[in-house]
Amino acid sequence: MKKSKKNKAHRSMDAASLASRILRTMERRPSVVFPLADMALEMGMMERSGKILTKAAFSILVSAGHISEVKPEVYQLAMEENLAQGTLQLTSSGTGYVVPGGGKDDVFIKESNLGTAFGGDLVEVQLFPTRAKRKLEGQILRVIKRARDRYVGTLEFTTQHAFLVTDSRKVGPDFYIPLKQLGGGKDGDMVVVELTKWEDAESHPQGKVMEVLGERGEHDTEIHAILHEYGLPYHFPEAVEKETEAIPETLDPKEIKRRRDMRKTLTFTIDPVDAKDFDDALSIQSLGDGRWEIGVHIADVTHYVRPGTALEEEAQNRATSVYLVDRVVPMLPEKLSNKVCSLRPNEDKFTFSVLFNMDEEGQVHDRWFGRTVIHSDRRFTYEEAQAVLEGEEDALSTELLTMNCMAQALRKARMKAGAIAFDRAEVKFRLDANNEPIGAYLKQAGDSNKLIEEFMLLANKHVAQVVGRQGDGKRSTRTMVYRIHDQPDPTKLETLSLFVRPLGYALATQGTQAVRKSINDLLKRVKGTPEANMLETLTVRTMAKAVYSTQNIGHYGLAFDDYTHFTSPIRRYPDMMVHRLLQGFLDGDKNPSVSVYEELCEHSSSREQNASEAERSSIKYMQAKYMEKYLGEEFDGIISGVTDWGVFVELPHMGCEGLVRLREFTDDYYYVEEDQFRIVGDRTGRIRSLGDPLRIVVKQVDVLKKTIDFGVAEGGSPGAFGRSSGSTRGRFSDTRPTESGERWSSGRGDAGGSSRGGSRGGSNGGSRGKSGSSGRGGSSFKAKGPKTTPKKKRR
Repeated sequence: MKKSKKNKAHRSMDAASLASRILRTMERRPSVVFPLADMALEMGMMERSGKILTKAAFSILVSAGHISEVKPEVYQLAMEENLAQGTLQLTSSGTGYVVPGGGKDDVFIKESNLGTAFGGDLVEVQLFPTRAKRKLEGQILRVIKRARDRYVGTLEFTTQHAFLVTDSRKVGPDFYIPLKQLGGGKDGDMVVVELTKWEDAESHPQGKVMEVLGERGEHDTEIHAILHEYGLPYHFPEAVEKETEAIPETLDPKEIKRRRDMRKTLTFTIDPVDAKDFDDALSIQSLGDGRWEIGVHIADVTHYVRPGTALEEEAQNRATSVYLVDRVVPMLPEKLSNKVCSLRPNEDKFTFSVLFNMDEEGQVHDRWFGRTVIHSDRRFTYEEAQAVLEGEEDALSTELLTMNCMAQALRKARMKAGAIAFDRAEVKFRLDANNEPIGAYLKQAGDSNKLIEEFMLLANKHVAQVVGRQGDGKRSTRTMVYRIHDQPDPTKLETLSLFVRPLGYALATQGTQAVRKSINDLLKRVKGTPEANMLETLTVRTMAKAVYSTQNIGHYGLAFDDYTHFTSPIRRYPDMMVHRLLQGFLDGDKNPSVSVYEELCEHSSSREQNASEAERSSIKYMQAKYMEKYLGEEFDGIISGVTDWGVFVELPHMGCEGLVRLREFTDDYYYVEEDQFRIVGDRTGRIRSLGDPLRIVVKQVDVLKKTIDFGVAEGGSPGAFGRSSGSTRGRFSDTRPTESGERWSSGRGDAGGSSRGGSRGGSNGGSRGKSGSSGRGGSSFKAKGPKTTPKKKRR
């Protein structure tokens, strides 16, 4: 029997030609889903070699973004209405979410559909058809823009290969490193790798070692790894250093004459004990008749950092100073941040000031904005100022107590207007000379902190008003940089309401004023309780993110219609922008381009988020390092989160949190009740809920992964008894990180493997050992395998 011409056709056709035929066919039927076998039949490719060719043709079309593989070997045309763009967020389970922005729903991405994207990349996604009420799902078609091109991890060698093992699956798969591209790195070294290519999602990304950071576990190595991971520079460029050196440390007499001279007005600063970059100072003098002139004086950074300079470009790129546990990565060189601009005591300094004519009830009767020269008479630490407010005698007692009365009145007015009364404790460490943690504690803000806060808030609000409002109170068209904060997402409010209900708290989820009052009532009721820090953390996560924008929508958390950042230009670039915009307004200059400033706002918001994540990473590292000293010891904690793996327990007096796996509870087999945020014993009905006390034992600490595992101490609190009606076993249906990169618990990361920081072994998948690798894909390799780039296997 003669074979048909159709069956012979593939012998003279290559994959590219067949891809063109297939694409034309799919374009004629755009809504049809094509299984590979059906298309092979339609193309006359029924022999085995023809099916292989058809699959190759489909692969070409998928790579080009013309079609998507909606299921294994099932394809659909990529239509524009089924496409979305957004940033990829990876979870420690290996899946991902694409966040499109603009209020659109996130798109779930299976590990097999991640393509060649890393966490943080801007990607294009093909959306899959979904049933009603199902979450959106899709496949990444292409990477539009890489979040970065350098990655940090540990070198691991096999007999013929080397790999960079990243610390978290939230970054992406491990890198294959050709032996000729090791850059002097040795097995076990922590290194920085540059991505050189990643063409095929079935193989590892390939890279070359650009810098060897040192041995894992060394303090400087780990901190430098955090700096690299978040793109934080060690040094300033040479051009910036040269410009900085040329800046005089003495004040120009001609410039002094152009300014309002306030050097004889009593002025002081209040800052942390270890601070060197003093952004702000306060002055006070009596005007008689119960009136006071209060000056808020801010370092005049833009007098020294001018547009078009290398200093300006570097400050713009960095956008913020970053405060790690043992060091500061400054936005400006030390000479500027700690000397020239810093409002140090007993030195004349140039400042940009807001002067308020106020009474002791905090009412503002008049205000003035302009450039000044001041002389700080005194430097207080927060602790010293707090002692004065609590009754200790001091030469400035009258002034501090007067200003504290005003600050309390300002705060009371904000609370009455609906401001949210967040009063979160800050995790602090005591470090020895070698940066080893010798203490960990939670520091609560005192009245001295709140005094400074209220006057900074007042200045920021009035600067936003004077530029952003006309004389009649209507919004002006003048370009301005605002600090905006949207209302909380109703879905997140509902989740928080469900979260706190088992603890005996109620939360309104509708009505702006009702929600404000309800949140404040919750925060007031939990203050001083063991679960206070946990619940404040969860409430903060319910809020929208505050960002910078030229479009003013007000600040929900502060209950301000107008707000900006003016008071910290040494450490925040947006404050520098605001200084220039305010001066331009005062001088009557032409209105600057709003588009330029909006782009800078987006960049600054992004860098701020990056800095926050770096700071959290350094805290997690130091917490793990601190808790390593207490292996085998017992502590009292409270359940701060519930997840698939078990419960998270926070140690309230030090802010450390660890995972207690379900298998650690030996009194019963526990399952998760997702709607109630608790675990329930299968046999006994014993319930362990959010906020319950639990005595734990420190079982395992992985400093390198920044994770802590707890066990249940003998005699640990058994929790409440009883079985809820209608309970369902199962997992949380949504494991997506929240905006801050966390899941719905009070902790600081996702769990996976040995703990929240993610893992490549243990219960979460095949271990990553000397004889293999891990990542996206399906196949594994052996140590004696080929010298070509090995295929990947799942972590």
